[in-house]
Amino acid sequence: MNASPTERPVRAEPSGVGRPVGAKPPGVDRWLSVEEIAAHLGVKPTSIYKWITRKGMPAHKLGRLWKFKVDEVDEWIRSGKAGQADRGSC
Repeated sequence: MNASPTERPVRAEPSGVGRPVGAKPPGVDRWLSVEEIAAHLGVKPTSIYKWITRKGMPAHKLGRLWKFKVDEVDEWIRSGKAGQADRGSC
């Protein structure tokens, strides 16, 4: 199988349908980094760190890294919690 440089190799699935190597199966969302979630929201990564501590942004710490699920962050924004006053404010 000769793949062009722009094509990703495909692995055979039991169902006979292939998907790119390293791709998640449908319905499985991946964890995003601070930089990726910042790009998704159109803000700077420094804002993300502030929102985690000041506004309770949903985030999961894995060792020294913060990771995010897009659906959790989007729901946090839709619920209006992102626009509430900072935690600890009067």
